[in-house]
Amino acid sequence: MRRFSDFDPPAASGATSAALPTALSSGRKGFSGVIVAIDPVEQSGGLGGAEVERRLLEMGFVEGAPVEIVHEGLIGRDPIAVRLADRTVALRRREAGAVLVRMLDPAR
Repeated sequence: MRRFSDFDPPAASGATSAALPTALSSGRKGFSGVIVAIDPVEQSGGLGGAEVERRLLEMGFVEGAPVEIVHEGLIGRDPIAVRLADRTVALRRREAGAVLVRMLDPAR
């Protein structure tokens, strides 16, 4: 039986879903792609958007960097371990939502 989350999102206006940027937080273990932008959203509680952006940039989440989700936490799949270029970084999914990623083409 397939869960709703196992289905691919519909493509918008003829574009393939691989070409559209998606939040890193929506990926599952094995998801890989290239960072296209950092776009934090102001949230109640926790760090402000500017602070999240600054910390992500300091850790190396920069445009063009390759990323791959290598591990998910047991409870709520949070936190995630992300291979970022030559290092592994743990992130809450809340912060990973600010990282927009273009999925790599699985045919490559």
